[in-house]
Amino acid sequence: MTEKLSIVLGRHGQVADLRAGTVKVEGHALDFIEIVRMPDAYRAMARSQPYDICEMAPTSYLMARAAGAPITALPLPMTRRFRHAGLQRPVLSALRSPRDLAGRRVGVRAYSVTAAVWTRGILADEYGLDPDSIAWFTEEDENVEGFVPPGNVQRVASGSTLAGMLRAGEIDAAFAGLAGAGNEAGELVDIVPDAKARERDWFLKTGIYPLHGVIVVRNDVLERHPLLASALFDAFSAAKENYLARVRSGAAADAEDKRYLALAELVGDPLPYGLEENARSFEALVRYAHRQKLIPALLRLDTVVHDPRVRNAVERSRA
Repeated sequence: MTEKLSIVLGRHGQVADLRAGTVKVEGHALDFIEIVRMPDAYRAMARSQPYDICEMAPTSYLMARAAGAPITALPLPMTRRFRHAGLQRPVLSALRSPRDLAGRRVGVRAYSVTAAVWTRGILADEYGLDPDSIAWFTEEDENVEGFVPPGNVQRVASGSTLAGMLRAGEIDAAFAGLAGAGNEAGELVDIVPDAKARERDWFLKTGIYPLHGVIVVRNDVLERHPLLASALFDAFSAAKENYLARVRSGAAADAEDKRYLALAELVGDPLPYGLEENARSFEALVRYAHRQKLIPALLRLDTVVHDPRVRNAVERSRA
């Protein structure tokens, strides 16, 4: 009897055919587990690995691996988004550039949130803003149990929220998406005012295309099923190609589909899979995570990200 493997995935267009069963993982049946908040799945996978296969925030994955979690990532990033935008200030604030944030107070859901790791790294590289010069305020637990944030990070007081602190002027800026932040009337603006143009320039200069959400598999599952990594890579790739064909044909037209169409004009494949295809982005994220004291050492990509095509090519060359 085929072992059914539990899996948690966000509802991304590129995995719709996997969820629907029109694309299958050869030799394996999938049991899709629905989670209301994907960060809860990331935290569970970092701490106790309750699922066989799970989408996971890449920074949480790197931290969990560094802490000894028995999981391995496949080079299957689920979402892509440039990160010059997203750190916001009140429209009436005196802040005018990222460098003005030095010595200020900034809110973020958790210090290790991947979006924030990308933005802090970019602001350090491109604007000379030292993340250590900022007092960071958080309102959620970090995903990796036992992680102690740097000394310039503190949890908001009980009963307080980052959105409330931003409205009251108790913090100077915060990452977008805080519930109750009140930006419906345009009360907040990005700290990088020309973010879209800067993102394009940065990509053309560096080749870095920020990734979010990687597929991780428990090591015992990979050991039990030595062909699973290849089967997953092939199935995810087939589902992605089906999705992109629909998007290009105009059959899909929601905001995310249009965003990927626009990104394709700059990056080519808007959802590249594979370690070589994503090496610059993985390497940048490892570097940023280390610089921001989230992992104790720089990790070699080939030790934490498994591309089954590489092993298959080596095995074919030896045959």
